[in-house]
Amino acid sequence: MNDTHRGWWVRVLTRHGWPMADDPTRMLSAPRARARLRALAIEDRGALAWQLMKSGEQPADCPRALLLLALGGCAGWLGETAIDHWLARLAAVSEGRTPADEDDPWPRGRAAIWRARALLAPMPEAEGDSACDWPEVALFLTRTWAITDRSELIRMLLWLGGQGHRYGWDLDYRRIRRMTSAERLKWRAGLGENEDYGRVLLQFVGRDETPDWAAWDWLRLIDLACAGWLMGWLEEQEAVDFAVHGMDLLLQRHDDWAGMLAAWQRGASLFEGRDLTTETDARAELLLHGRHTPWQHPPAALVDETMLAASRERIRQWRSGARHWVLAVAGVRDPDLFYRQGMAAPADDQRRREARRYLQETLDWWPQEGVSAISRYWLPGQAHHLNQLASDAAHRTLAPADTPFGRPSREWLTVRGQLAECREHAATIVMAERFGFQLAMLEDGDVGEEEVQQRLQRSFAGVLGRLYATPERLLQAWLAWERVLPEDPDASLADDLEWHLNDPGSPFHWLEYLAGEWQEPGPRPTLEQFTALALSGPLNTPNWGMPQMQQNRQTGELRDWLDSHYGLGSATALRDFLDFLSEAGDRQEYQITYAPYTLNLPRLREEIAIMETGQCSEEDQVHLDRLRRVRDNDQQCNDLDMAAWDIAQLADLCVAGRQLGWLDEDAMNHYLERALALARQHYGDWRAYARGLYAGYSFFMMGVPERHRLLEELRSALMMWLCGTPPLAGAWASLDFPGAAPGHWPALHVDVLSQDRSILH
Repeated sequence: MNDTHRGWWVRVLTRHGWPMADDPTRMLSAPRARARLRALAIEDRGALAWQLMKSGEQPADCPRALLLLALGGCAGWLGETAIDHWLARLAAVSEGRTPADEDDPWPRGRAAIWRARALLAPMPEAEGDSACDWPEVALFLTRTWAITDRSELIRMLLWLGGQGHRYGWDLDYRRIRRMTSAERLKWRAGLGENEDYGRVLLQFVGRDETPDWAAWDWLRLIDLACAGWLMGWLEEQEAVDFAVHGMDLLLQRHDDWAGMLAAWQRGASLFEGRDLTTETDARAELLLHGRHTPWQHPPAALVDETMLAASRERIRQWRSGARHWVLAVAGVRDPDLFYRQGMAAPADDQRRREARRYLQETLDWWPQEGVSAISRYWLPGQAHHLNQLASDAAHRTLAPADTPFGRPSREWLTVRGQLAECREHAATIVMAERFGFQLAMLEDGDVGEEEVQQRLQRSFAGVLGRLYATPERLLQAWLAWERVLPEDPDASLADDLEWHLNDPGSPFHWLEYLAGEWQEPGPRPTLEQFTALALSGPLNTPNWGMPQMQQNRQTGELRDWLDSHYGLGSATALRDFLDFLSEAGDRQEYQITYAPYTLNLPRLREEIAIMETGQCSEEDQVHLDRLRRVRDNDQQCNDLDMAAWDIAQLADLCVAGRQLGWLDEDAMNHYLERALALARQHYGDWRAYARGLYAGYSFFMMGVPERHRLLEELRSALMMWLCGTPPLAGAWASLDFPGAAPGHWPALHVDVLSQDRSILH
């Protein structure tokens, strides 16, 4: 200790009633010194630091500061080095001089990071001690944060860095800016107990306040890291790394303490539901302008490149592995998943029930199928289709808007044209984001087979890492597609995606790219297979992926449908019927039974008249209806090749048979190849095929009351499939008809289906 400063210290204390002693820090026992401090409302070392800062501002207050310094030394709260620095600074103040920078009394080196939490509690010593720095740290963690162990602490630290309160506030601010006055009032009224928050946010919007309050999350991240260290749940280096992460993020928004503090005050205002930005904060003023502030150097001075590198490495380690890719992607649609970053923890009972309900009621996935069955929701054909539409839109070679079944609305055509904006962005993320959510629900549902789940997660992360060179590219692609694909505006993820792009703490920016070989989560059809599957057209929902065997509710529905519509009850019967469709089908019945009547119309009219005068059985009524259609050339049934009706059924029943397990993959491919051959034989393009399908559907339909409605629905669906409006209606607009010359522009990236089924790319 400097003898000159010590002598001055002793003299001042003696003049103010302190007993004469060579060393003022040895005059009282530690318990008595702490009792004296408590009598002065100083319960911990942070409160002592505040008082030292405050009392050291003016020469007249220096004696009190010297007394506090002595009590802190006796209490064991301040070491000799810190006391020496404080004495030097206080001596300068008492003499009317500006304290020298080298007398900085605050921790240095990696401990300097704790200066950032000075607004909450200054730390005058580098070695933290919960007894003197934060006696109630355990109570703080449980009451304020509901944190009771290390795992919960880690998850909360990562949440503050990656999402925090700013996420919801940012999105609300963005959406309010687009609202009318009436909509804003309605929004605030719907907040319930959070109405005070809404009032403050509306004030901020009204006066065009800077929408930056991230410091509220990131300074608390630093504070919580300190709490975890003092609690013993984090090693010192771990705590420092988390704190440096908070500062790393802050420095990407602010280069001075004033801006950081203003952002903190805005966040505190929203959190507390009252505007604190217009109030004077004595502590803030002391930190910004005080003589002894730990903020006398800019924020960047608290960290160096070595500290930043170590922190970034640790945060990436906490977010490493494929599971965090799943959580990040799924979290955009379900932000609560961001609470699950870091250490894995079982979902609570309610979330487990909700996840299982989603898997069973929405996905129709059941545990007896096994976790691997979820791969049927991997839909690479969907990505191929969207990529092709985008490329064709960019080259103005989209399918004609005029079809034999009508023309899409101008709105839909505009949407289709906007796909050109996505030409450079691989579309896999469009279907992958839903698949990621499904994987997250598997984890939350606690359905077992962890190794299979992990394999699917690795496959998921591997595909995204291969198609998108950086997280920014992934988010940009996702945002581009989100903006052009039609969806309920209230359900759009565009605002969320922009947030993740712009927020430096978003988990997307901290994901680990997996190295090594990878395999897609589900089977990938070749372009030929995808085209064959598309031959079923709008008879069913589009087949965007390879059909697989299923064991769910749909299995029973398929059995009932095959039995009621086709009288098929076994694999053998199905194969026989597929052979029939391939070789003869309904097209042969028309040629044998009805086509000859077109050559003898008087005979046709006579036959109809005879049947109309008598009682008809159900079978006779079907025959009579078809005779009338031949007479009227209904839907040009006499002029068009109706083989498409057989071909579409052939493709559709192949899928059903594969899903029931009545066909293995080789058998399904065999019949799909037959469907392709028939299509090449009978038609040259999708328009002719669609006309034949519509004519066949109409001609062979049984007499049902809803006939007109069903035909209108099919006409509308055929128009959408031919035009690609809406984009995910069906695949014809992006596929070359079997055997036709190529007519589409290749996409700019590899996110398309291969012509060769032996190649995965």
